[in-house]
Amino acid sequence: MRLGLAYNQRPTTGPTDRDAEPSPAVPSPRHSHIADAFVEWDEPETIDAVAEALAAFGDVVRLEAIGADFPARLAAAGVDLLFNIAEGVAGPSREAHVPAIAEFLGIPYTASDPLTLALALHKGRAKETFAQRGIPTAPFLLIESPADTARLRDALPFPLFLKPAWEGSSKGIAEANYVTGPDQAVARARYLLNAYGQPVLAETYLPGEEFTVAVLGNGDAMRALPIIRYRFDTLPAGALPVMGYEAKWIWDNREAAITPHECPARIPDTMARRIGDVAVAACRALGCRDWARVDVRLDAAGLPNVVEVNPLPGVIPDPRDNSCFPCAARAAGFTYDGLIQEVARLAWKRWTGGVLRPVSAEAVA
Repeated sequence: MRLGLAYNQRPTTGPTDRDAEPSPAVPSPRHSHIADAFVEWDEPETIDAVAEALAAFGDVVRLEAIGADFPARLAAAGVDLLFNIAEGVAGPSREAHVPAIAEFLGIPYTASDPLTLALALHKGRAKETFAQRGIPTAPFLLIESPADTARLRDALPFPLFLKPAWEGSSKGIAEANYVTGPDQAVARARYLLNAYGQPVLAETYLPGEEFTVAVLGNGDAMRALPIIRYRFDTLPAGALPVMGYEAKWIWDNREAAITPHECPARIPDTMARRIGDVAVAACRALGCRDWARVDVRLDAAGLPNVVEVNPLPGVIPDPRDNSCFPCAARAAGFTYDGLIQEVARLAWKRWTGGVLRPVSAEAVA
């Protein structure tokens, strides 16, 4: 069997780059510093770990999902199943590009379809779906132009939190996005519109605790893994209780880890069920498949509200990096290889009705 692995590798910086072969067609970030622009893409260690896990089922063909020749390379690879972790290059539908190409070529692939990936990435459209389906989410407003910022003066109760409408991995999420009054909100919204070149989502700030939920499976078998609670008390003194870019990529590092996750979350069973149920409902509302990660935050009444859904969850292999989905999977009894292999099995069964078998009994985690 041949398995493809579609990915985007994060460009490296530093003196060693002079000896490296540059990746073709890596886009030049127009609106952001490179550390922020490519934060969604994966490091080589993650790509290697996923490929090694998939090797249990056969030959793995690595396919960097960049460049105009990607469709031709995918077609020529002759893979039986494409494992997709590619975040895409640019635009509100970038996460949908690889699965759309795979569907056009008739190649089975893991995770959600193009519609779901595009819908989930656009935070405003996803929240419109949640509202229509009765899934609790904070009151919100989509700011699409500088003229729209006038609506921030009286449309929503303050405080508000602002964010770029179609970014991931906490890109564009900073403490300055928390605003307490109209003038501050208008100024910040104008900054984000210009800095990220896309609409801005404004939503009423939810003051309660925040959780993230790894969801695995399809149909009636879709389930929440042990819930992660964000430990905001481990952030630097005075930091806003939000898992933004600083918390995920600057303050939490191997030299000075802040241990921001508690898994399983030490919360009452009834609350854990409520959070898990709303996360699964959000995944079903958007049409997620195989796996997804859902951010949930409590409102002033202590009720869980969906913040957003990520149908292409990050899977950094080293536990020291506090990658959420692998953390929840470990709490559920999965090894890292076992998690990746389970997603491949789920996708294969969904596409073919069959069982994806390892090349040898020793190969599977």
